[in-house]
Amino acid sequence: MNTSSTPMTIGAVARRVGVAIDTIRYYEREGLLPEPLRRASGYRSYDEGAVRQLRFIRRAKDLGFTLEEIRDLLALSADRQRGVKAVKERAEARLAAIDERIAELSRVRDGLEQLIEACPGHGSPDQCPILKALTEQEGDA
Repeated sequence: MNTSSTPMTIGAVARRVGVAIDTIRYYEREGLLPEPLRRASGYRSYDEGAVRQLRFIRRAKDLGFTLEEIRDLLALSADRQRGVKAVKERAEARLAAIDERIAELSRVRDGLEQLIEACPGHGSPDQCPILKALTEQEGDA
């Protein structure tokens, strides 16, 4: 097992975290991950801190946070005074956005289901309720 004193290559870190090497480089360019130390050979050298930070980023992305929001969460994670409260507020806002998106998708699903039920599946295309709904201007219905 690697420890904080055992340096790792970018490939080793990528395998441990389950991300692509290019993803790590991208996060470095975006400032989400600090530039690593360089070995005499010029190769990047990472430690366990980088692994933890990359896991944080990956898990936050899995929860639907944007890279900008992740940047904020990383900064807040170091804030001993207001960090936890602010992180909770960010998570509540993300949950509200997810709930809103789910409600929107549910409305879309219901509308599509109604169109499918109304379509006989045969006949003239100009009589198809699905095609009509897709070609009508808003307010024509």
